Amino acid sequence: MKNDLSFLGQLSDEDKLLAGRILDSIRACEEKYQDRFTFFLDEHQQALCRKVLASQRFESFCFYGGYEGASRQVLGMFAPYSEADKSRFPFTAVSYFYRKSDSLTHRDFLGCLMSLGIERDTVGDIIVSEGHSVVFVYNTIADHALMLEKIGRVGVKSESGMAGIVIPEQKYLPIEGTVASLRLDSVLSVALRISREKAARLLHQGGVQVNYEAVELSDRKLSAGDVFSAKGYGKFLLSEVGDLTKKDRIHISIKKYI
Repeated sequence: MKNDLSFLGQLSDEDKLLAGRILDSIRACEEKYQDRFTFFLDEHQQALCRKVLASQRFESFCFYGGYEGASRQVLGMFAPYSEADKSRFPFTAVSYFYRKSDSLTHRDFLGCLMSLGIERDTVGDIIVSEGHSVVFVYNTIADHALMLEKIGRVGVKSESGMAGIVIPEQKYLPIEGTVASLRLDSVLSVALRISREKAARLLHQGGVQVNYEAVELSDRKLSAGDVFSAKGYGKFLLSEVGDLTKKDRIHISIKKYI
């Protein structure tokens, strides 16, 4: 097994620790025939894990967060001859019910759980709806989550499961424009409605990510399907790269996550 992760470039101490844990888990799968699961990972961490897995040519894995399109997901790595069964992932959904007139937010639920000393990586997505919300939690803290009787000042009742909650569809704001090239600074200029010079400054300040990795190079080329974000502006998807205009500019379609 290759242990050299220098191809990942400079990593934070937290990312180095995660990459090392993934290597250890791959070894446990291949040599000890043990299935392994991470805690909940954000999108940046998921992207890092995919790179480590690809570097080891390890293909027996899947990510799952409780429903299709979850932002925070657990990585499951499976031993030879073991099934990648999503029902075996070590987390559960907890439903909370309260009066529809009571307004609760994602922050209210997360803050309440964190106040109990619960670690952030044991909590997955939080789906908030009128009178009914669902929180995905690691099995080790499920009992604590089910014991909650108040979120902030709002009384709640809890039960295991999703209780038929409707997962909201991701909504987007469409943005259309043209660029001379698919350079990152050019695409940012269209998406953020700012000049290329301001986009370049934003890049140099470390405020931009492409596919959940920090990028500072203005001439980084993007492709359809790339996800990018800019601090203070939000998250975007380069959804389509179209034909050239009469002035030899490229028509692009962008979706802003809302």
